[in-house]
Order: sequence, then C-alpha cells, then structure tokens
Amino acid sequence: MPAVDQIVEEAALRRLVDSYGHAVDRRDYALLRTLYHDDGVDDHSPYFVGPASEYIEWLPSMLANWSATSHVMLSALFLIDGDRAEGIVNARAWHLTADGKRAFIAWGRYADRYERRDGVWRFSHRFFVLDSIENRVVDNSDDFGSAGVAVSAPGLEDPIYSRLPMFGVDRGIQP
Repeated sequence: MPAVDQIVEEAALRRLVDSYGHAVDRRDYALLRTLYHDDGVDDHSPYFVGPASEYIEWLPSMLANWSATSHVMLSALFLIDGDRAEGIVNARAWHLTADGKRAFIAWGRYADRYERRDGVWRFSHRFFVLDSIENRVVDNSDDFGSAGVAVSAPGLEDPIYSRLPMFGVDRGIQP
C-alpha cells in the first residue's frame, strides 16, 4: 500500500476509535451504533460479551453507576490488509461514582478487528484487555477557582453541543 494511502486508512481508523470514546462519554448511543457493523461483537468480559447492538442496549444501565466518564484513546497501532484491519489501542477509562466520592481508572488496551464495507471502516470485534486499575478517593474540598467554568454533562446537555454547532444533533459525525 502506498504511504499516502496507509496514512489515510490509519486516520480513518483513528477517527473511529476516538469517536467511540466520545460516544460513550456523551451517552451518544446513536453515534455508537454507527461505529459497529450490524454483525459486530463487543467483548467487555466479564461484564458483557455479545452482539454490539446488545452491548449498546446494555451500556446505559452500566453507565448509570457513574456520574461522569472519560475514555481517552492513547497510542494506537494498526495493521491493514485490504478491507480488513487489526488494531491495538492503549486507553484510559476514568469513571466518577454517582456520589462523586470515588474515581475508578482502568488502564488497558482495546484489541480491535475492523472491516471496511462500502468504503467505511467500522468495528467488527472489540475486546478490552485490562492492564491495571486505580481506585481513588476524590477530594472536592478545593475547586482551585473553577467557579463559572462550563461543566460536562452526559448527552446533549453537554456544553460542547451549544458551543460547537457542527457537533449538534444533526452533525453526522462519521467514523
């Protein structure tokens, strides 16, 4: 594959994995559905293993345990073979408990298989590998002068949607 084509394909795969974190953190299940092929599988063992459509249906009940999350995709390596690809994506998944008193941070890797169908890359299979965890007590006693700073929220109530109209409901973020 020519170098320019390799860069373009890797950029498309990177956008896909970054869109996953955004969709989960903003509880944007419509976007999340566009990231998997209809026959895609998600494996977050032991919590969920099965069709991606069922994973997306299950996810709101799991996320209800957390007042906020932040899924950050760090380094990524992709191997591309025609319309198939595999990727290892290092990630940090931060979760704040519903009462705001504890933070749970999972460090790990997504082991992904992707397929390009009709010119669009999507997940065909996602598997999460846990490397380590952190469990922290959250000290909210000093907000370091953050009064008045826009505060995140799940869903369309998040300030990014009012401040960045291109990311609004009809934004059509594509993987």
